[in-house]
Amino acid sequence: MTHPPGKYFEELPVGAVLQHYVTRTLTEADNVLFTTLTMNPQPLHLDAEYAAQTEFGERLVNSMLTLSLLVGLSVYDLTLGTLVANLGFSEIGFPKPVRHGDTIRAESEVVARRESKSRPDAGIVTFEHHAFNQRGELVATCKRSALMQKQPVQEEGK
Repeated sequence: MTHPPGKYFEELPVGAVLQHYVTRTLTEADNVLFTTLTMNPQPLHLDAEYAAQTEFGERLVNSMLTLSLLVGLSVYDLTLGTLVANLGFSEIGFPKPVRHGDTIRAESEVVARRESKSRPDAGIVTFEHHAFNQRGELVATCKRSALMQKQPVQEEGK
């Protein structure tokens, strides 16, 4: 069996920081599609005339898209093939707006972990994710608790 790209519970010590390699430029099409798919009628995301009259002067990227992208950018390095389930998100923040054309990068830190009490083959890891735009400005943060697989036990002779 090959090792999946994600990390197993044992490979995620508290204090580990991962800079995620993949980045993503958010486009107007991304924002409009996400906003309409999620049934969000907020004119700040959809109506250029309305948004021009706000303090931002233009439409902004839907913050739920920013959050989804932040978590998504971490998947390949952290949880691809090793996640059992997301258990919850907390302390979500958006200190700066994201605009069409911003390129987002992410980093993650392991801030807590413990063995699962009910599943001997898994452990609970808490990640703190941070998203930055192309200017290095922090645009989103969140904590995520995830149930992560433990490394498979190797049978003797294999």
